[in-house]
Amino acid sequence: MAGWTKTKTYDSHHFDSGAWDVVKPRDDDIVIATAYKAGTTWMQQIVAQILFNGEPPAAVGELSPWVDLRVPPREVKEGMVEAIPGRRFLKTHLPTDALDYNPSQKYIYVARDGRDAFMSLMNHYKFGNEMWYGALNESPGLVGAKLPAWEEACEGKEGDEAIRAVFDKWLNTPWGEHPWEKDGWPFWSLFYNMKTWWDAKDLPNVLMVHFTDLKKDLAGQMRRIADFIGVPVDEAKFDAQVHACTFEAMKGNAAAVAPLGGAMWKGGADTFINKGTNGRWVGVLTDEQVAAYEKAAQERLGGECAKWLAAGGDI
Repeated sequence: MAGWTKTKTYDSHHFDSGAWDVVKPRDDDIVIATAYKAGTTWMQQIVAQILFNGEPPAAVGELSPWVDLRVPPREVKEGMVEAIPGRRFLKTHLPTDALDYNPSQKYIYVARDGRDAFMSLMNHYKFGNEMWYGALNESPGLVGAKLPAWEEACEGKEGDEAIRAVFDKWLNTPWGEHPWEKDGWPFWSLFYNMKTWWDAKDLPNVLMVHFTDLKKDLAGQMRRIADFIGVPVDEAKFDAQVHACTFEAMKGNAAAVAPLGGAMWKGGADTFINKGTNGRWVGVLTDEQVAAYEKAAQERLGGECAKWLAAGGDI
């Protein structure tokens, strides 16, 4: 099976997909990809523990930058990425067709039921502070519209009503000049992102991991990931590495795990490392919204992909 071809660009309040153009690729690079709120930081923590045998030399956010985030600008990011010590594990939220394919690199894609990802995204959105909005909306180079304030997005509603108000737009409306997308407002499409990576799942250098499977068997999944990236497990230290990747340990060490130490969210890193649970949409989304989501998942992903996105398991 041949790798994918880069055909698209993403530019928005969050994205500068062209930032990858200034990154000098290394054949041993690991790329961690998700749509969003699917366990990105969790996977970064896992890979850091495996690569550095439980003793990463710096905070995860420093070791594993989000390359396609539009801040800091490309010229700064180029130096940051080049200076990373040891084997790099870089973060992206892009679909495959906005990335150059490298057959020598390893790609780990993490997925999560879209309803759970949405609920986590809303927590992320709701608690963004002035620093967050300033970086996204006021930094030079913005392409397209600014990210709406939370209060505007939820139409001034509160509680569960606010979540429901945003959900309908998120499910049925794209953001920006990306006509291939059908959902994701005011961020980007979860379904399109998922489908592109699903289509690449049979490549030997792509590993598909599900949030639910990490919850069920963290140690087993960590062994699977270590094998995929070619790092022997140090049995004497493995239990400690697994513990460091539990939600409780990450919550207790949130400032070292969250991007920028959580500086961009009200409540800091503890807000970013939120609950780590699934099913919070139950009783919040209406029956009609749940049905609309399931219909959209089937239509945009196909039955097999939609089933795996919902529950994980073997592919």
